[in-house]
Amino acid sequence: MTHVGQPAAASQWHEPTPDDGGATWRDVVAAYVGLTKPRVIELLLLTTVPVMFFAARGVPPLGLVVATVVGGTFSAGSASVFNCVYDRDIDEQMRRTRRRALPRHIVSPRAALVFGSVLGVLSVVVLAVWVNTLSAVLAVAAEAFYVFVYTMVLKRRTTQNIVWGGLAGCFPALIGWTAVTGELAWTPVVLFAVVFFWTPPHTWALALRYREDYANVDVPMLPVVASAHAVARQVVAYSWVMVATSLLLWPVAGTGPVYPVAAVLLGAVFLVEAHRLLGRARGSEELSVINPMRLFHASNLYLSLLFVAVALDPLLLS
Repeated sequence: MTHVGQPAAASQWHEPTPDDGGATWRDVVAAYVGLTKPRVIELLLLTTVPVMFFAARGVPPLGLVVATVVGGTFSAGSASVFNCVYDRDIDEQMRRTRRRALPRHIVSPRAALVFGSVLGVLSVVVLAVWVNTLSAVLAVAAEAFYVFVYTMVLKRRTTQNIVWGGLAGCFPALIGWTAVTGELAWTPVVLFAVVFFWTPPHTWALALRYREDYANVDVPMLPVVASAHAVARQVVAYSWVMVATSLLLWPVAGTGPVYPVAAVLLGAVFLVEAHRLLGRARGSEELSVINPMRLFHASNLYLSLLFVAVALDPLLLS
C-alpha cells in the first residue's frame, strides 16, 4: 500500500507495451473514447448548453452551440485523458477503474498523452476561432485546474480533494454564458456555485460505494477516513447550501416561474434523499443498508432536470 500523497510503487509506473494482440480496431477506438470519460462529458455539456439558452433568452445560434459543444467536448476529453494517464497506477488496483484502457494496456501512456494533447489543442482552436477568446481561456483554466491542481496535487493528499478539485467541473456554466454574451455576469456565477455545492454530495455518495477501493490505494476520499454517518452529515450540509444557492438564480437573473418551481421541487426531493442517507448511516456502516448509490443517481437526475429548467424558463416566456 502506498502512502497518501505519494505515487504508487515505481513498478506501477513502467511504460507497458499495449496488449493489443487480441484487440480489434473497434476495441482500440472504444478504448480511446473511453479515456475521455464520455459520461463525464455528457454531464459537463448538460451544464453548458442550457446556460446558452438562458443567456440568449431563447434559442442561441445553432452554429455557436455546435462550436461550443465540440470545443467543450475536446477540452473535457483532454482533461480526462491526462487524468487517466496520471492515475493509471491506482486505476489498475481499483475495481471500478481497472477495465479502463491504460490498465488493460490497450493504449500506451505515450499514445494517450499525444491523444490528450491533440484534443486540448483542438479545443482551444475551436473555441477561440468559432466561439470567443474568453470561452477558450476559461476552458484552458478548467482543464489546467483539473489536471494540475485536482489530479496531481489534491486527489492523493487531502479529504478536501473533491471539494476544491470539483471547481473544474463548474466552469461549463461560465463557458456557456460567455459563449453567447462574451462576458461574465452574476447569473453564471450562481450556476457555477450550484454545481460547486452539488459536487461533494454527488461524489461522496459514489465514494461510499467504492470506499474500499480508495482505501486500498491510499486516496483519502472523505468516506475512507470518516464514518458513513459523518460523511452523510456533510452530504446533508452541502445539500442544503446547494438548494439555497439554486434559489438565488430567481432574484439574481429575474427568471420566470418555471425555474423557481423546478428548483424548489427538485431541491425538496434531493434533500429528502440526503436525509434518508443520513438516517440509514446513523444506524449502520453496511453498504447494503446505507445504499449510497440511491443518492448518487438522484443527484444526476437533480442536476440534469435543474439545468433543463434553466433552458426552458426563457423559452416558455418568449
